[in-house]
Amino acid sequence: MTMHTLQSPGRGEAHFLLWGVLAALVVSAIGCKDPMTWVLEIVWILIGLPLVAWRWRAFPLTRLLCWLLALHALVLMYGGHYTYAETPLGDWARETFGLARNHYDRLGHFMQGFVPAVLVRELLLRTSPLTRGTWLFVLVTCACLAFSAFFEMIEWWSALVWGGKADAFLATQGDVWDTQWDMFLCLCGAIVSQGVWSRVHDRQLGLS
Repeated sequence: MTMHTLQSPGRGEAHFLLWGVLAALVVSAIGCKDPMTWVLEIVWILIGLPLVAWRWRAFPLTRLLCWLLALHALVLMYGGHYTYAETPLGDWARETFGLARNHYDRLGHFMQGFVPAVLVRELLLRTSPLTRGTWLFVLVTCACLAFSAFFEMIEWWSALVWGGKADAFLATQGDVWDTQWDMFLCLCGAIVSQGVWSRVHDRQLGLS
């Protein structure tokens, strides 16, 4: 695949996404409920955004992936601002549908598979000999699930280091199966994402 076939955002679109995410990041920091939780939730943005910007000229991303990454960043910032257990959106859903808890963290972990699946898929198709097919689907899914397991370890380590101060970050809300739910929903997100986006992604990669 050659770079001229890649459908990446134009200059204006890329700047819109970049400055939009940066503006939302500043807004999410103002008056956040728990500063430590905010940092822990948005640290992936602080790592990923400079990396994408630094490598953009040599390795621009597809339009699809850029918009999904921006959406994922908004999900992380919203959860970081309020803490995942106390988001107004999750409280609204709990009251409206009679749920037992605030399920915004479930959305967050679904997105943990839904967006990284496209990222991993793009990296594998562009930087490895792997081609479209069953093995690509399996490896992308496994990579997302592996990251989800690693994230659960981060939550475990944070609990060991900070004790009760990490409760807002863990957001288990008394659910003894919270870790298993988190990984399962990430798995679901990765599978659904590949089913929904594969054809669009292939066209933007110049593979159709």
